[in-house]
Amino acid sequence: MSDIVSQEEQDKQQDGLDTRELRVLAVLAEKEALTPDVYPLSLNALTNGCNQLSSRDPVMALTESEVQQTLDQLIQEKLVTEVRQAGARVAKYEHRLRIKWLLEQDRLAVLTVLMLRGVQTAGEIRARCGRLHEFSSITEVETALQFLMDKYPPLVTRLARAPGTKEARYAHLLSGEVADIAIDAVSSDSHGAGVSRGDRVAQLEAEVQSLKEDMLELKNQFQQFRQQFD
Repeated sequence: MSDIVSQEEQDKQQDGLDTRELRVLAVLAEKEALTPDVYPLSLNALTNGCNQLSSRDPVMALTESEVQQTLDQLIQEKLVTEVRQAGARVAKYEHRLRIKWLLEQDRLAVLTVLMLRGVQTAGEIRARCGRLHEFSSITEVETALQFLMDKYPPLVTRLARAPGTKEARYAHLLSGEVADIAIDAVSSDSHGAGVSRGDRVAQLEAEVQSLKEDMLELKNQFQQFRQQFD
């Protein structure tokens, strides 16, 4: 039986998670770090997180029914657990990414940001991890990325540098669309600024954008907090 389960898991890894599954898992991992007081998340809070306008690429507009269907699938795949808290009127949900892949918070933070934001450089990842985990240097981010790349099967890959760029970009391997991601990354870089940028410039730009997104995130968290009492 264990061999059958193992083969099923390998097949699922090859097929990859779909867009909704990625978003639900990433939001659960993000909110675990950002809003521990309201984690695990209710269906309503999780739906709001999935449809959040900041720190999301792409922006989505999922219904609660769609999120519930996705949760049911992830529960079958043992990537999410339903939690029934004493006295609570609704079910809540928590991810199992940390358990499934034995991830410390720094590595989970990197994977979460890649799932939420797509292809990024190490500098962008460092800036966008924000409150998920505080990296003191890009080298620390690269160490976490290397761990994820060394997993079997690997969870992250380093993409070939696009023409005119100095920085390598990274993508998660959970959706099984590495070829498409690599093409998009090259296309984006080729039609971007047109001039190569240093690591420091890219990091500063990402940090400014991250600060803006943090402000929107705080507003969203306040709205979600109020909804707990509606």
